[in-house]
Amino acid sequence: MIAEIAAHAREALPRECCGVLLGHAGEIQVALRTRNLSTNPNRYEIDPKDHIEARRQARRGGLDVVGFYHSHPHSEPEPSLSDLMEASYAGHVYLIARPHARGARVRLFRFEGGSFVELGFITTGELQHR
Repeated sequence: MIAEIAAHAREALPRECCGVLLGHAGEIQVALRTRNLSTNPNRYEIDPKDHIEARRQARRGGLDVVGFYHSHPHSEPEPSLSDLMEASYAGHVYLIARPHARGARVRLFRFEGGSFVELGFITTGELQHR
């Protein structure tokens, strides 16, 4: 899944990419690409239609929307002030990827109490966070 997100981030260059993460509490199983409606190459706005379709796909698969991902093509993978101001899903995870030629640097955060808390994560064929 990290490879898929990294590929999405590289394909979107020089713009940010974005997507929805599906799974269950403590486990991310699926990363769904969404369209970025932002006209600013350093921002993202998930297409509401894609967001709704991701929620439908999650329900059909017995999963939940557990978070979101996006890329930072020109900066480190840490939440920006814009990311913080626009985050609105408490308890959800936010994965940020900085694309590189052969992959991406990836960090995972949970939005709690109006701020981001970094999470460690492990990959075991699927991305899981702890």
